Amino acid sequence: MIDRYSRPEMKEIWTEEGRYQRWLEVELAVCEVHAERGLIPADALAEIRAKAAVDPARVAEIEAEVRHDVIAFLTNVAEHVGPASRFVHYGMTSSDVLDTALALQIRDAGRLLTAGVERMCDVLRTRALEFKHTACIGRTHGVHAEPTTFGLKLLVFHAEMRRQADRLARAIEEAAVGKISGAVGTFAHLPPELEEAVCGRLAIGFEPVATQVVQRDRHAAFVTTLALIASTLDKIAVELRHLARTEVREVQEEFGKGQKGSSAMPHKRNPWRLENVSGLARVVRGYASTALENQALWHERDISNSSVERMIFPDACATVDFMLHRMAGLIETLVVFPDRMRENLELTRGLAFSGALLLELAEKGVSREEAYTLVQRHAMETWDRGGDYRDRILADPEIMAILSKEEIDHAFSLEASLRHVDAIFERTLAGAPGAKPTRGGSPS
Repeated sequence: MIDRYSRPEMKEIWTEEGRYQRWLEVELAVCEVHAERGLIPADALAEIRAKAAVDPARVAEIEAEVRHDVIAFLTNVAEHVGPASRFVHYGMTSSDVLDTALALQIRDAGRLLTAGVERMCDVLRTRALEFKHTACIGRTHGVHAEPTTFGLKLLVFHAEMRRQADRLARAIEEAAVGKISGAVGTFAHLPPELEEAVCGRLAIGFEPVATQVVQRDRHAAFVTTLALIASTLDKIAVELRHLARTEVREVQEEFGKGQKGSSAMPHKRNPWRLENVSGLARVVRGYASTALENQALWHERDISNSSVERMIFPDACATVDFMLHRMAGLIETLVVFPDRMRENLELTRGLAFSGALLLELAEKGVSREEAYTLVQRHAMETWDRGGDYRDRILADPEIMAILSKEEIDHAFSLEASLRHVDAIFERTLAGAPGAKPTRGGSPS
């Protein structure tokens, strides 16, 4: 984690202090369940609760000598607790506390990530409705295709982000799982009921069958989900970056008073925050690959995953959390130019309606091949020689012998092309929280 791309509330979860406090939370939960089952005297539990603490600096000092982080942690706790510390970590192995505490970190980070995804969903929905009928040109292969609306572009992103919200919820539930089953998962020293009680007390799931560790397919699914979310944000960023190009200029990042775009060119207004999101997405996708590599461990456990997870979990969670809130802010403040969208829509002088004209001819009984030839001939002339596509069609006696002027007007109608926009919004937002799509309005 680096400060530039980390929000404080997420960063705290993954600090040494945050990690040790969750280790202590696990140890205390185990002690409490032991006490309920009569394995720890009530006065010893009271002493543990009152005195248990951890000093990260002291843990580091001890670890430098013993070269084992959990032993260093337990030694420091014992220094605070005194004789009653003999009941701390009773019957447990290191991974019992490590993996269960990691589940707590995933749970807590997941809450922040969920809030970020929900914010993105809300922002995209709001602005999609704002621009529901703002007509613009759709592009395929980067080339003008048929009319769409800017609201529909944002609605596509909203629907994808809602799917990411569902994936994230499943991934958190699957990865926020602890285990207190011992050195090779056989419950040799503690019963399965204790594990279930401890995990229930901590509000996480439990691994029904484990080795020494919770199986890493769970964690790989979580990090992969973060990579999917990052890739959706990248997808949005790429679209907006293209639309912000000078030759297109349909949108623009909010440009603040006093902001500078270039050290050399004072005129510049660059989509640098969108570019930042795209760059960070590449990093997160790399973490997904690394998390997949962590699944294959030797026998009941090795620690080849440990060093990796110390890096990828804090970084992936902090980075995606940062990206979500950066992108939500960018969408909220995005400057949109509807007049420019209309100019670009009309840039090819009617060519965007060639498909509708093809269908009008087909409905009159003209074969698709013949209709395509008639329509494309004038389209290619308009591409190469300029002029207005509709005027060429109206001047073609062969086409006019088949279609009336009213039918040609219908083929070139923006309203006809976008007549189902309301229906698309209604079915897309039908299950979304607070969705109240409105009817009416015309392309603007």
